[in-house]
Amino acid sequence: MSDGTGLIERFYKEIIEGGNLSLIDELATDDYVDHEEALPGQPPGKDGVRYFVNAIRTAFPDIKVKTMEASLADGNMEALHVILTGTHRGEMAGMAATGKSVEFGTTDIIRVEDGKVAEHWGTTDNLSLMQQLGAIPA
Repeated sequence: MSDGTGLIERFYKEIIEGGNLSLIDELATDDYVDHEEALPGQPPGKDGVRYFVNAIRTAFPDIKVKTMEASLADGNMEALHVILTGTHRGEMAGMAATGKSVEFGTTDIIRVEDGKVAEHWGTTDNLSLMQQLGAIPA
């Protein structure tokens, strides 16, 4: 396992699942750039990561990593596909809690610099997530 994949795994297990937001400063460079605005109003940089984690953990307080698969490492670039599960118990992007259980995937690509995440590109299967929550028809 390379250092970068370890960084993505730590993000999901320790920050998303575990709620340890203090790790964000340890795992990301000071000039961290996120090329994905995952949620409306998400600020740039490390503040955006904190915003995202707080929003996801509020909406899905029992969020868990179901699987981590399809990892790839090449030089200073890393990628990982993750499946998450959780129960919608809090507001998310203006949508009130539904109590529904969800399972959705996300794919992350990072550029590692000096053992920290310098850049992130990602996609989350928001269509599937919104369908499971009943926000849009399946």
